Amino acid sequence: MAIPEAFLDELVERSDIVDVVSQYVQLTKKGGNLFGLCPFHNEKTPSFSVSPDKQIYHCFGCGKGGGVVSFIMAIENLSFPDAVRFLAEKNGMTVPEESGDQEIPRQRRRMLDLNREAARWFYAALNSPEGAKAAAYLERRGISRKTANRFGLGAAPEGWDKLLIAMRAKGFTQDELLSAGLVTAGQRRRESGTRSVYDKFRDRLIFPVIDIRGEVVGFSGRALNADQEPKYLNSPETLVFAKRRLLFAMNLAKNTKRSNIILVEGNVDVVTLHQAGFDNTVATMGTALTTEQTRIISRYTKELVLCYDNDPAGKKATEKALDLLKNSELSVRVLKLPDRIVDGQAVKVDADDFVRSKGADAFERLLSGSGGGMEFRLGELRDKYDLTDDVQRLEYLRAVCLMLAEIASPVEREVWCSRAAAGAGVTSDALRQEVERQRVRIQKNGRKQYERTLARPARNAQPQEKKLHYEDVRSAVAEEGVIRLLFLDPSMISECSLEPEDFTSAFLGRLYADLRQRQREGRSLTPSALAASMEEGEAALLTNLLSKPETGGQAKATLRNYTDVIRQERIMKSGDLEEISKLMRKKNNLE
Repeated sequence: MAIPEAFLDELVERSDIVDVVSQYVQLTKKGGNLFGLCPFHNEKTPSFSVSPDKQIYHCFGCGKGGGVVSFIMAIENLSFPDAVRFLAEKNGMTVPEESGDQEIPRQRRRMLDLNREAARWFYAALNSPEGAKAAAYLERRGISRKTANRFGLGAAPEGWDKLLIAMRAKGFTQDELLSAGLVTAGQRRRESGTRSVYDKFRDRLIFPVIDIRGEVVGFSGRALNADQEPKYLNSPETLVFAKRRLLFAMNLAKNTKRSNIILVEGNVDVVTLHQAGFDNTVATMGTALTTEQTRIISRYTKELVLCYDNDPAGKKATEKALDLLKNSELSVRVLKLPDRIVDGQAVKVDADDFVRSKGADAFERLLSGSGGGMEFRLGELRDKYDLTDDVQRLEYLRAVCLMLAEIASPVEREVWCSRAAAGAGVTSDALRQEVERQRVRIQKNGRKQYERTLARPARNAQPQEKKLHYEDVRSAVAEEGVIRLLFLDPSMISECSLEPEDFTSAFLGRLYADLRQRQREGRSLTPSALAASMEEGEAALLTNLLSKPETGGQAKATLRNYTDVIRQERIMKSGDLEEISKLMRKKNNLE
C-alpha cells in the first residue's frame, strides 16, 4: 500500500512517541531522555531509551529502535500499513489508501473473514449429529455446554472435504483455504496434474484461537481417539497466525480480576480451569514459552504462575520458562501438582486431572501455597542428589553455588543461601563465601569477554542486520557522522558537498539523499518521520547512529573531517595510482 509521504509526516507529527510508548512501557526521565525496561527483550536494568526531541526510541541492550510507526509495528505485531491505520485511528485521521497497493492488507482481512466463517461452521457442527463424538468427549471431561459456548468450541467431523465444500459455498477459493491452513494439499497428483486437497482438521475437537483484539486467527484441534496423532494439531504459520506471539485464551484472561496469570500446557487445561473459576489461565500454542509471549503477559499482570504437568517433560518446560523469565520484570511462582495415587501407584497429573478429581478449592490452596521459581529450582536440584552421601552432598553444594551466584539481589542471595545451607547441613557463612567466590569468577569472565569485544572495533561498528553490513567500516563510520551532524543541524545539508554515490553504505546513501530531498521540499526532517517507512533493521541502525555522541560546537569542521575521510577511502578503493599518490603526498605534508 503506497501511503502518501505527506500523510505519514502529519501522522508522525501528531503521534508523540512518549505518549504512545508510555501506554506499553513505564518510563522515567533521566536527563533529556526517558528510560524504561525494554518491551522487546527481558532485562532488569532499564536500557530502553525514548527521545522526546528526536521522537525515536532505541534499546542499548537488544539494539531495536525506530520511530513511532516502527514501535507500533513491533509491539502490536502489525504490518506497516496496519500500524499506520492503528495510529491514524488514535488520532482521528483517515488513511488515504491508493487502489492496487492493498494486496497484503486485503489478503489478511480476507483470511480473518474466512477464519470467522470456519469457526462458525465448526461451532454449528458441534451442535449437530456430526459433532456427537466431540460432544461426548466434552461430557467425559466435565466441560459444560455453557463453557464450550464461551470458548466457541467446535467439531471437525470425520470426512475429507466437508469444511472445504462449506467454505467454497461461502465464496472462498481453494487457494484462500490453503493459505489459511484450513485445507492441505496431498502428495499424489491427479491425472490433470493438480494435487488433491482435503480438510486439515478432521475428527477433532476444535478450539478457535482468538487474539487479544477478538479476531479468530487460527485453530487448534484436539484428537478424539487415543491412537490419533498428533494429540494437538495447530494451524500453520500464516499472515495472521504466529504461534510465538499467541496465547490461547488471552482474550479472556486479560479481563480477569485475579492478580496473576496462570500458564498451563494444554487447551483442555485452560478450559477446565476457567470453568472452575480460574479465568486467568492461558496456554502456549504447543511451543515453549517465548519472549514475545512474556511481553504480552506483562501488559496485564506483574505475576506469572507456571503450572505445567508434573511429568519429566513438564518439569523440563518449567526450567526453560524460569530461565527465560529470570531477567523479566514478571514475578514468577511455580505451582507443583502432586501425584495422584491409583492402586498404590503414583500417577502424574495435569491441571485438568487435578481440578476434576480434587476440585477448585484444592487447586486454590495449591495456588496460594505455590513457591517462587528459585524454590522450585532448588527443590528439583535437591531431588537429584542423596544428601546423606558426602560426595553427592558436595556435588549438590557446587551446583547450588553456581545457581545462587546468578541472583543479582544481595537480599535474595542471602535468603536462598540460608535456605540451601540449612537443607544441606552446612553453615550459611561457608555457603555464602563460596557463592561470592563464584560471582567474582563470573564477573571476571564477563569483564574479559567485554574487553575482547571492545578490542574488535570493526565488528562493533557493523550493523546488527547482516544485509546492511558495511564493506568499508572506516568510511561508513564517517558517513554515520555526516548523517548525525545533519540531523543535529539541518542547515548544513545545503553546505555538504557529498553526493549519495560517495557513500559506501547503500542505506546511508539513500538516507542522505532523502534528507536533501526533504529539505528542498520543505518536509519534516525529524528522525521519526524518516524512520516511519523504514524496515526494522534500517530504523534500528538510524536510531543507533543517532544515539552516539556528537559535538555540535565545531560542527562545520567536523563535517569537513568526515567528508575528507569518505573521499580518502573512495580514492584508496578506486585503484587510481595517480590519485592515491596525490592523497599520500597530501597526508605526508600534513603530518
